[in-house]
Amino acid sequence: MSNPLADSLAIPELKRRIFITLALLFVYRIGCQVPTPGVNPAAMEALMSNQQGGVLGVLNLFSGGALSQFSVFALGIMPYISTSIILQLLTEVVPQLKQLKNEGEAGRRKITQYTRYGTVALALFQAFMMTKVLRAIAGESGGMPLIINDTVGWSVVTALTLTTGTMLVMWLGEQVTEFGIGNGMSLIIFSGIVAQLPKEVYSIYQAYDAGNVNFFGVLFFLGVMAGLIALTVVSQLAFRKVPVQYAQRQMGRRLMGGGSTVLPLKIDYSGVIAVIFSSSLLIFPAQIIGYLKSSAWIAKQDSTVKLFEVMERWFSHGHPVYVLLYAALTIFFCFFYTAMVFNTDDVADNMKKYGGFIPGLRPGKATADYLARILDRVTLGGAVMVVIIAVLPDVMARNMGIGWYFGGTTFLIVVGVALDTMRQIEAHLLMRHYDGFMKDQKIRGRFG
Repeated sequence: MSNPLADSLAIPELKRRIFITLALLFVYRIGCQVPTPGVNPAAMEALMSNQQGGVLGVLNLFSGGALSQFSVFALGIMPYISTSIILQLLTEVVPQLKQLKNEGEAGRRKITQYTRYGTVALALFQAFMMTKVLRAIAGESGGMPLIINDTVGWSVVTALTLTTGTMLVMWLGEQVTEFGIGNGMSLIIFSGIVAQLPKEVYSIYQAYDAGNVNFFGVLFFLGVMAGLIALTVVSQLAFRKVPVQYAQRQMGRRLMGGGSTVLPLKIDYSGVIAVIFSSSLLIFPAQIIGYLKSSAWIAKQDSTVKLFEVMERWFSHGHPVYVLLYAALTIFFCFFYTAMVFNTDDVADNMKKYGGFIPGLRPGKATADYLARILDRVTLGGAVMVVIIAVLPDVMARNMGIGWYFGGTTFLIVVGVALDTMRQIEAHLLMRHYDGFMKDQKIRGRFG
């Protein structure tokens, strides 16, 4: 019986890609342990223990624990993701960017270059805001000095250090995508989340040992988590089959083609993209609120400070306002990403070009309209499923007081990235006539 892991290492190209991916992720994890000069790591960890569920807790989740030590990778990959969202949205409304997108590989390289420039600007802005926030909340670090030498020079050096760290993380992600296996940016977030799992599992045990939650509460929580993992797999792999028939064509003296097949329409083409985009967009206004609340001119007015404190609670995990915004953004990005990767007009034209048709429908516009109608329905169902997976654990964690780290965002990222990476490895194996990871059924990735 063939062993998929051994088969993966038997292919030189695939073996090289796997080792390159592991080496680059190892470099990223090493960088997460390198502290930023001028900050007390012990005081920062004490501060972060009180910030779970808030904006700093979400940033720490996506940075793989780097923020809890205020390492050089504290900002993580989020500035790059936020810039990518902005540019993708602008591509649909700015004619010049839309023209670049349609120019093929050269246009995409130009848009990527704009994304890098925007990442530098956004990372620098967020880094300066981070220094302001640290000054404002330094008193919550358990009595230990958070900033060793609080000067203007420290702020400048820290901002430049964090910006440089973000650019290095971005470069590592691009190298993984180009020379490794899987999507580099997603794998960086994935590795950070997985690295923190043992610590978070132990924290649940500590909560149970301290009597903060009973045995049945932990059992119920684990049961719901297991069910959500299964639902996550379903959301990533489920699809709607649309029957397609191809007419026979006369090629010289022979009839070519013919027969019937199915067109698979995935219920969620966005994969982990929708939840990552939604989370990163909600982090940004929360950072702005934290920065404004810590500014001197607002701190003088008690009523204004209270207003900003209320707004800050709105953007904490599990709060009704946060949940509604998160759900709305997730549904929006599910539809937005589906529209980007699956153009029903192009699919209908290609079917017509090769003699394909859906039984009972005329080729061309009628087929495109039918596919768009079906796609909207299945995407809505998939988006609702993703929202349930993303929101339910956060609401439970807020009410039960455990397991905030095991939220729906964590599940969707870990399961989605694992499935996409397995799909790419399986594609390499099948291309060389090896069995994949699953003998009876192929893994369907984000693009079907």
